[in-house]
Amino acid sequence: MRVLLVEDDSLIASGIVAGLSALGFAIEHAACGVAAVRAHAENSFEALVLDLGLPDGDGLDFLAQIRAVEPDVPVLILTARDAIEHRIAGLNSGGDDYMVKPFDLRELAARLHALIRRTQGRAAQVIEAGALRLEPASGLAWLDGEPVELSRTEVDLLANLAGSRGRWLTADMLHERLYGLSERVNSNALNVHIHNVRRKLGSDVIQTARGLGYRLGWVLR
Repeated sequence: MRVLLVEDDSLIASGIVAGLSALGFAIEHAACGVAAVRAHAENSFEALVLDLGLPDGDGLDFLAQIRAVEPDVPVLILTARDAIEHRIAGLNSGGDDYMVKPFDLRELAARLHALIRRTQGRAAQVIEAGALRLEPASGLAWLDGEPVELSRTEVDLLANLAGSRGRWLTADMLHERLYGLSERVNSNALNVHIHNVRRKLGSDVIQTARGLGYRLGWVLR
């Protein structure tokens, strides 16, 4: 699970990165709002952990920017602001959860897991792109109205690419989403699945760019 941590306190940030990494999360850290906006524009994250007291502005302003372009990404506000007015403002501004410092890393991890599960439950029931119609839950797919058989991993691959909304996903990001942290998966497995999807649906269904990764080549409808 890939998470963006927006936290200006280096000591707190290093503790969160180390703790959540040990619990299976892949954490990218941004120390200010500008760096967070850039990281969010260049990568796809399954959740954000957001401090409100940033050195270059209020975290709620950054949250508004995120919500304008990506309304569904779960955001957990993690801050020292503990007044009820602050909690209400954070949640009303688009936060999905609110935790006050100091905190327990185990609770932070549990809340992130819950937020990500909730978001996955809101995933698109039907994906339509180009000539493809895909139902991720059932695994059923049609190409130009004709049924096409896709494996569960191929369905998940396409669903993740569609969910990135045009952003590039690196091989590491896709590997983590499809296989988790398992080390027993063949390092060539992702390439095999991409090859099979292109063979079944067309070579242009998945775009590849050196140094960027992969994205859906067909426009979502």
